Amino acid sequence: MEFDLSVQTVRNLNAFLHDQGSSDSRVTVNNSAGRHNVAVGAVHPCRIEINGHVGYYCAGMNQHADILVRGNAGPGLAENMMSGTVRVTGNASQYCAATTHGGLVVVEGNAAARCGISMKGVDIVVGGSIGHMSAFMAQSGRLVVCGDAGNALGDSIYEARIYVRGRIAGLGTDCVEKPMLDEHGKELERLLESAGMQYPADEFRRYGSARRLYNFDVDNAGAY
Repeated sequence: MEFDLSVQTVRNLNAFLHDQGSSDSRVTVNNSAGRHNVAVGAVHPCRIEINGHVGYYCAGMNQHADILVRGNAGPGLAENMMSGTVRVTGNASQYCAATTHGGLVVVEGNAAARCGISMKGVDIVVGGSIGHMSAFMAQSGRLVVCGDAGNALGDSIYEARIYVRGRIAGLGTDCVEKPMLDEHGKELERLLESAGMQYPADEFRRYGSARRLYNFDVDNAGAY
């Protein structure tokens, strides 16, 4: 099935993906032209190829679909995604993959501020760099950054794992560097392979929670 968004509406596309997408294993979207909410709420296993840039909230709430964006993505890419895959060949704007529960999100270029905030089980692989406050309150899942990371990385992080290859402007509250054990190297290798990124795992460092922020300690009761 093909959609031309210079003629058809985003609502037409999304209604098809909600109700009829299971009958087509491949959906092509042309002339996206930065439109918002493209391919939101896809619930059926299918391949969705978007030829062009997209605006806000592309691929939000995705379930099961494999979505490819040949271009750049605006804020909120794959927000609250449950499963499936989303790949962007260009850059992604703010809060990419925020609150996302599962699946794989790949940004081949850079991702802006707040990438992966409150992530809840998703795997995110960024081929370039990410902006400030990324992985803020990240609860679970893995964030892989092949470039640099901005300030306040992993602020108030819970149990998500962060792997960064480049420089970090600054770590957030309760986020610390952790040892890179064999299990982490193997995990990272699998993530890089899944994302099609060819970097040696030993070039990355691992970061996570120091576990001092969200655990109650009776000795510090007066500070709460």
